[in-house]
Amino acid sequence: MAERNTAEELDDVYEIKYSTDAMTGGADKRMYLYFQLADSIKKADSVDIIVSFLMESGVKMLLGELDNALKRGAKIRILTGNYLGITQPSALYLIKHKLGDQIDLRFYNEKNRSFHPKSYMFHYKDYSELYIGSSNISRSALTSGIEWNYRFSNKTDPINYEKFYNTFVDLFENHSIVIDDEELKKYSKNWHRPAVSKDLDRYDLKDDKETSNQIPLFEPRGAQIEALCALENTRAEGARRALVQAATGVGKTYLAAFDSKNYERVLFVAHREEILKQAAESFKNVRDSDDYGFFNGDSKCTEKSVIFASVATLGRVEYLNENYFAPDYFTYVVIDEFHHAVNEQYQRIVDYFKPKFLLGLTATPERMDGKNIYEICDYNVPYEISLKEAINKGMLVPFHYYGIFDETDYSKLHIVRGRYDEKELNETYIGNVRRYELIYKYYCKYGSRQALGFCCSREHAREMAKEFSKRGIPSVAVFSDASGEYTEDRNVAIRQLKQGKIRVIFSVDMFNEGVDITSVDMVMFLRPTESPIVFLQQLGRGLRKCRGKEFLTVLDFIGNYEKAGRVRFLLSDRSNQHAAVYNPSDTSAFPDDCLVDFDMKLIDLFAEMDRKHLKLKDHIINEYFRVKEFLGRRPDRMDLFTYMDDGIYEIAIAHSKDNPFKKYLEFLKELDELNQDEEVFYKGIGREFISLLENTSMSKVYKMPVLMAFYNHGNILMEVSEEQLLSSWKEFFSTGTNWKDLDKNMTIQKYNSISDKEHLKKILSMPVHFLLESGKGFFVKKDGAAIGLREELRPLIDNPVMVCQMKDVIDYRAMDYYQRRYRQSQEDGEL
Repeated sequence: MAERNTAEELDDVYEIKYSTDAMTGGADKRMYLYFQLADSIKKADSVDIIVSFLMESGVKMLLGELDNALKRGAKIRILTGNYLGITQPSALYLIKHKLGDQIDLRFYNEKNRSFHPKSYMFHYKDYSELYIGSSNISRSALTSGIEWNYRFSNKTDPINYEKFYNTFVDLFENHSIVIDDEELKKYSKNWHRPAVSKDLDRYDLKDDKETSNQIPLFEPRGAQIEALCALENTRAEGARRALVQAATGVGKTYLAAFDSKNYERVLFVAHREEILKQAAESFKNVRDSDDYGFFNGDSKCTEKSVIFASVATLGRVEYLNENYFAPDYFTYVVIDEFHHAVNEQYQRIVDYFKPKFLLGLTATPERMDGKNIYEICDYNVPYEISLKEAINKGMLVPFHYYGIFDETDYSKLHIVRGRYDEKELNETYIGNVRRYELIYKYYCKYGSRQALGFCCSREHAREMAKEFSKRGIPSVAVFSDASGEYTEDRNVAIRQLKQGKIRVIFSVDMFNEGVDITSVDMVMFLRPTESPIVFLQQLGRGLRKCRGKEFLTVLDFIGNYEKAGRVRFLLSDRSNQHAAVYNPSDTSAFPDDCLVDFDMKLIDLFAEMDRKHLKLKDHIINEYFRVKEFLGRRPDRMDLFTYMDDGIYEIAIAHSKDNPFKKYLEFLKELDELNQDEEVFYKGIGREFISLLENTSMSKVYKMPVLMAFYNHGNILMEVSEEQLLSSWKEFFSTGTNWKDLDKNMTIQKYNSISDKEHLKKILSMPVHFLLESGKGFFVKKDGAAIGLREELRPLIDNPVMVCQMKDVIDYRAMDYYQRRYRQSQEDGEL
């Protein structure tokens, strides 16, 4: 969600022409500090502010006047504190984003001394004045909060004015740290919403209601402000595509509406109708306009400024042509739930349109759906906020998770394509009175007014609704094309849940994406957790903030199913469970104010499962065959990279001996997975060449465009010229923000100023030189070429196996490099 803007409303509605030196806040608007400060800012030649904290609500009120002051040449200095984290990162981002480097913004930097000053100094041509008192920069403190402030000038009390002003100058110049981009990112990354913020927010909300009587104007809040700054910066660096990863509930749709607000024609693509309808409402609120339409099965609107399109409709070949939309018709394209963007219909849309900017939104960024989603957005992820961070920052409510031991025996059930057989699960669950009673007992123990229960199938959902209703808990099952007793239409069921007519909705996956019921206070997991993505999506359904909701209750009924212990790591954002050791007594990894309580029998079960862990190589082989079964064909490197369990992948690439990506043909040979042509290729020099490509050092990415030049889009070349190398090099580094990898302190301005001669010098002296030196004789010097392949490879350049293997290796090495770069940036706090 977004919040409305009331700073301008305050000016418009309560234009107070009243001057006073003593401001006390309260109900009398003439006593508001805000009006006196605004008047002083309008006239000042320079402004100095020292406060113990800044809050977003207060900064929004003063930004306009501060901006006007800068435009007329005023100088502004602000010194604030970071103790206990009361200063909100979004407040600092607002200042940096709107006012830029024109303002000198700093943190007080002495850790062992308290910092509680609140003073505002204004310097005019002939005199200076100083406000001092109790008001920090928050909406409440500037308006109706009981805050006492006093104003005097250097003419009325020169001695005390000089004491205060000189102390400010000393603190600002000698006891502070500049809040540059790096410092702000570090502060934001480590910021947790302090407990006192809840009270401050409540005061601001109360004051907002008392002082506003206008139609709301929607504005970004919290992490949305940070993300908007990151998106603007990445566009300034030349990026034309970006992915924002944010936990469910942070407000990604509103973020897209804010970011695209100044673009003339916008396309919003999603795969569910309910997502499109909710998005339309969000865009309408932000743009304050009805100039939008839908492109779906029922409507084919083409003339509105904002089009909300169903991927199932727009992704069809007959609609992606000039008769409907020219490729450059939209200036801004949003792909919601971007993790789906690698299926064929999404891919057609992404490939067809050529907007000025494309934004992908997702809460689930891991490898999935056919290939890594980072590739589609040019490996550019300017902003992310995980579930844990969103709870820590107060954007989502905390959860109270109870892992409940379920005696159901899963050991004899079959797993088909990575999932338990639905028919066998139904037979195990339906009619299982003991399990019904277990679920009902714990539901009653923890209590709920509005709950969601996630089931393994439609039959299971219907049966759960029936059993709960029989026990006096009115419930319905919701799934597509539902009919019959104990089922209900989704929208009707949601309305009944909110009205209190029913207490529980049981479903399969209908509530995974795009459906917001903020008042849900309990979610129940009534089937095995097989997909981390689905688990986090369904958990997120209940984490949205709602008045009166302090936390979400989570009931997870866990038995001896495969990967039962994974949830321990999902709740702490540690997806790499194979490399982590779980300590039941360690709660530090969980988000703030969250409770995680596993039944003692589960702790014993997890310990037993951990002891039975297979050797790494066995895990990799099992994953290979699981992926093969899932795909219905043999996976190549990119397939295995995409679908392999994330934890197993991470630990596999950390152990060179068992890493299949360093010797994929040998790995397939050991499993007897090579076809006849590949067996022939395997016995020759081609295998050695592919092995070289798999293992050549890639600490930098310089070799990649050289290898791409040789591959030549499938028409492998025996030699490449300087011109061909330069073309491949510039194409690669001009894509998205790849130019950042050219040098450590590269900027877009520096990159654009590099001459072809300088590019070529680097190509020849670095990647070409190292391939010639360490290429095991496969890369050689040739007359009339910059670099060539040894002659023994000539018979293979048209071999389909060679072409296929070379492409797969290059694709994987590029993907692996950018994922490593991305994860390193996470660890360094660059995002």
